[in-house]
Amino acid sequence: MRRKIIAANWKMNMTNDEAEGFLETFLLEVGDEKRVDVVLVPSFTTLAKVSEKLSSVQNVKLGAQNMHWEKPGAFTGEISAEMLRELFVRYVVLGHSERRALFGETDAIVNKKTKAALAATMTPIVCIGETLAERDAGQVETVLETQLRGSLADLTPAQIEDLVLAYEPVWAIGTGRTATPQQAQEAHAFIRKTLAAISDDAIAGKVRIQYGGSVKPANTADLMSQPDIDGALVGGASLEPRGFAEIIQATCGTLG
Repeated sequence: MRRKIIAANWKMNMTNDEAEGFLETFLLEVGDEKRVDVVLVPSFTTLAKVSEKLSSVQNVKLGAQNMHWEKPGAFTGEISAEMLRELFVRYVVLGHSERRALFGETDAIVNKKTKAALAATMTPIVCIGETLAERDAGQVETVLETQLRGSLADLTPAQIEDLVLAYEPVWAIGTGRTATPQQAQEAHAFIRKTLAAISDDAIAGKVRIQYGGSVKPANTADLMSQPDIDGALVGGASLEPRGFAEIIQATCGTLG
């Protein structure tokens, strides 16, 4: 049984004071729930504050929204794995659709970052997903396979087993439009099938695949009940502490 993983991607939101207020409410709401893995992925300027607040919390881990693949050096504006590890970052989101679309990140770049994160003993959350135009053109599987093979190129089966994937249909991110549970399940099943071709059936059966795209408390249970959906990468809904806690609770409600 794959353990569900729910991650909050705050994107470019929240000051330190706002993050502190969020945590005061959220940690009370989530309590000592340990049936799913919970990850908070704040902005870089709030990482230190959130890390400090989570230092005495066992059931909520820290993630980062991006990182550079190189070790420290002349890379103005970038963040290295070493810097993140110093703040006890356990997860790092790589290849998010916004990074791909707005900042020109390619599969090759995501691949280098994924390798660097694994080398630094962090768990990459590698994002893939199609645009609305690609879906309407019947290219979903082609896009997903290309991104998956490119982002995971040259990784060993053991390395693939150590990462998390996030399927995020670009047309459903921040739009209020969500893939139906059937659409999401079909994409997740195809991703797992492709993983099996890249590695083997056993590895593919162990890798967790999150869904990301306008996840809300109201649609969480239907999505998380699908056999190949192993969690959620939550954007806008993760900025409200009680709402994000409700997503976690709804996920736990599907575990039986």
